[in-house]
Amino acid sequence: MAVEVVMPKFGLTMNDGILKRFLKQPGETVTEGEPLFEVETEKVLNEVPAPASGVLVAFLFNEEDTVDCGVTVAIIAQPGEDVEALKARYRSAAPRPDAHPGAPPPTPAGAKDASAAARRAITPIARKRAAELGVDLSKVAGTGPGGRVTREDVEHAAAAAQAAPAPRAAAVVQAAEAGAVIPLKGMRKTIAERMMQSLHGSAQLTLSTEADVTAAADLRAHLGREAEFTYTDLMIHAVARALRRHPRLNSALEDGAIKLRGEVNIGMAVALEEGLIVPVIRNADRKTLREIAAETRELGKRAREGKLRLEDVEGGTFTITNLGTYGVDAFTPIINHGEAAILGLGRIIERPAIYRGEIARRFMMTLSLTFDHRIVDGAPAAAFLQTVIETFNYGER
Repeated sequence: MAVEVVMPKFGLTMNDGILKRFLKQPGETVTEGEPLFEVETEKVLNEVPAPASGVLVAFLFNEEDTVDCGVTVAIIAQPGEDVEALKARYRSAAPRPDAHPGAPPPTPAGAKDASAAARRAITPIARKRAAELGVDLSKVAGTGPGGRVTREDVEHAAAAAQAAPAPRAAAVVQAAEAGAVIPLKGMRKTIAERMMQSLHGSAQLTLSTEADVTAAADLRAHLGREAEFTYTDLMIHAVARALRRHPRLNSALEDGAIKLRGEVNIGMAVALEEGLIVPVIRNADRKTLREIAAETRELGKRAREGKLRLEDVEGGTFTITNLGTYGVDAFTPIINHGEAAILGLGRIIERPAIYRGEIARRFMMTLSLTFDHRIVDGAPAAAFLQTVIETFNYGER
């Protein structure tokens, strides 16, 4: 009997997923457990394995379609079954996204055009670089395995066409002037839903304080090129240790009770072109500064390359977001749903300040802590901030 491959549910909050890439073609033999297609959900890509061995009859949707969880995506025929009869039967009954009376029939998933074929042979980092440089990927020849377009191919194409097409920024402006509509889907849709869910489901309050971080700045300056960590790494290290002393900030409100988390898992917000993603450093309170730095580098790299797994972004208990690199001093971060607080980092700026009764050159930074007032009051939240600053400057390394 034919096996129906459905859109899986990767997490409790997942309602649908976007089909990003088919890894097999109709008519090909598949083996149970072999990757069949990729799904984008919760801002990460997930491979869906074949639930059984057999012949892939058809995909019932196209790449980039959004499919509800539990809906059949593909059909796998078992030995001895009539593949053509199965294909005809499932095609006629297949649900389609955005279907409405009078609409033209969708293009069959097997009838891919040249541009779709090209999309399947492009690395994630190449897509990102092409978007950054305004390169038309359909005109880039791939030099990777099987003709796959790599980052180097994109950069060479951009260098060769410096004086040709208008910059990407100009294209964006032209689209805005034309009143272009950008669909709210994928990562952007997930962010929008999570932020509204957080704001509507908690009593959020933000405290801001200006911190003297000269000691931390002097430490990095003293280490010079040997420094293998960033200020964000230092802050993750400090926050993780401060949370052990202030466990209310590392909790969640569940079923009418405050649940203190047993683990300290720090999420770090990483900005991407299409939105924001928060990979998680697990058990950060048990890791050294160098271990944290190595992990943030690896997670940041994978985030920008689109290679994060679902487990890389799940299980966070507290989040840190840094806008200091963009020249921002203070802001009001929104708590990640299911957490008690989030810490926003502003820029570190050198300026005159009163230090031990005298005017001195100091490095100052503004910290913005948003917390759920149902769980934590203002005084304990302020005490947590003081501990963070002290540990950031003088904590164990």
